[in-house]
Amino acid sequence: MQIEAADLSLNHPDGTPALRDIGLRIASGQFCAVLGMSGAGKTSLLHLLGGLRTPSAGMVRLDGRELCDATLADLRPRIGQVHQAFALVRQSGSAANIIAGAAGQIPCWRALTGLYPAWARQRAVDLHVAMGLDAAALTRPVSTLSGGQQQRVAIARAMMGRPDLLLADEPVASLDRETARTVLDFLKTQQRETGMTVVCALHQPDFARAYADQIIVLDSGRVTFAGAAAAYRPAAGQGAAA
Repeated sequence: MQIEAADLSLNHPDGTPALRDIGLRIASGQFCAVLGMSGAGKTSLLHLLGGLRTPSAGMVRLDGRELCDATLADLRPRIGQVHQAFALVRQSGSAANIIAGAAGQIPCWRALTGLYPAWARQRAVDLHVAMGLDAAALTRPVSTLSGGQQQRVAIARAMMGRPDLLLADEPVASLDRETARTVLDFLKTQQRETGMTVVCALHQPDFARAYADQIIVLDSGRVTFAGAAAAYRPAAGQGAAA
């Protein structure tokens, strides 16, 4: 899925600017890392690209179609989203949370009754395993899992519907570096094999350069760098955990 944004701006409810005059283009099938300090606007940008918020000015186009009320119902099922706060059903197990990501690809009555087809149940288990989660977590309430485990359940849920676009907000923030690499390896493999576009907000410049094709850097709601990952040079003082 190709992404274009033109003159994109967003104000917080109190009028404080979150993003200002953003222009960007991400080619279909690219892995794009979005870097920036806390408060730079990374989450706001992902919310606009996923249709979770309406821009104060400008527009977003996905595969040439403006993202708006008239197109959202068609475009949203093609988008997988990983939220910072996970947004899981805490009393349900990993399997139930992951399989819910298929709701947009099956008849409504199946989603409402929980009678998911066999392919969906198997894919949920496969994704659970791919995230390095143990079998016990399949049915144990996710409220009993660690933050890092919950984060991986959220990633698996976003991948359940085989999205054309994955928007991942700090998907490895709660993970140790070895597990983070495992998750990013999985996302990179999926991107290469399926042609999925990935936009991933990160704090780690070294991960961004290792996995991304393109890097966008935000500072105070404005783009300060947009280009090939190989051309990006972190500012002085930024390191692996920046």
